[in-house]
Amino acid sequence: MDISAVRELVSDDMRKVNVAILDRLASDVVLINQVGQYIVNSGGKRLRPLIVLLVARSLGYNGEAHVELAAIIEFIHTATLLHDDVVDGSELRRNQDTANAVWGNEASVLVGDFLYSRSFEMMVDIGRMRVMEVLSHATNRIAEGEVLQLLNCNEPDTSEAAYLEVIERKTATLFEAGTRLGAVLAEAAPEIEQAMAEYGQHLGIAFQLIDDALDYSDTSEDIGKNIGDDLAEGKPTLPLIRAMQVGDENQRQVIADAITRGDIAAIEKIKGIIENTDAIEYTARLAQEEVVKAKKALELAPPSVFREALSALADFSVSRKS
Repeated sequence: MDISAVRELVSDDMRKVNVAILDRLASDVVLINQVGQYIVNSGGKRLRPLIVLLVARSLGYNGEAHVELAAIIEFIHTATLLHDDVVDGSELRRNQDTANAVWGNEASVLVGDFLYSRSFEMMVDIGRMRVMEVLSHATNRIAEGEVLQLLNCNEPDTSEAAYLEVIERKTATLFEAGTRLGAVLAEAAPEIEQAMAEYGQHLGIAFQLIDDALDYSDTSEDIGKNIGDDLAEGKPTLPLIRAMQVGDENQRQVIADAITRGDIAAIEKIKGIIENTDAIEYTARLAQEEVVKAKKALELAPPSVFREALSALADFSVSRKS
């Protein structure tokens, strides 16, 4: 099952999600509408809401709350993007100018705050304390991940374990929350809820590992941002950490200096070092190990076409080129 077939499986639900997003994004403050619609309609994969829908359907849920929940997950994700781009000083995302590049940092931060607060209004409307519990914990944990990443910036001695802790909190947490809540809506048994949460966590880690590897792919068009953006922000991602682990002293020093300064002047040399070590292969191998764990967790869910779609989605997370 390819990604198009996966999306088609819940296409009616996703159309409802898109309607809900546009409806709940509306504000009588014009700038909020402008910035919010710009980022929400900027061509994202909608992967996080997609897994909410698939998990709920795979466990036999037949209500409508999964649509609202999928929109909430997308709003939280969008809020983190708005804040991330300000913190990182990013000017390009998904092959278009970031919101902060168009409207400024102040507007981006404040609209991100609006999306967070609107998300919690929507949670209240669902009327289930467990939903509030899971998502309030998730947003707190995402914020912790952001702060940990900030502490690691311009620090070339960041360990692989420290890097993995950041992506587990910063990226995988929202995947985990979405898949757990799909099970919560379906009133699944505790062991199935936990298995779905583990699926989401492993999927999210795999997704971020590949994202970080793609930062060193050949063209910015492939990944929708400038090549070496992570390096320019002083982020010691796994390809850089691994290249320093296995490279010679001179190679290590080139990368360490670039991370310390947040400087991409040596990007071509660093890409050469990454290509001449096993850094990309190593990163991809770890991502594949996470996919194996994700698919193992799915075994507790009842067999269905939706479970097959979730398995295919895990494979897509590591095979994608953008």
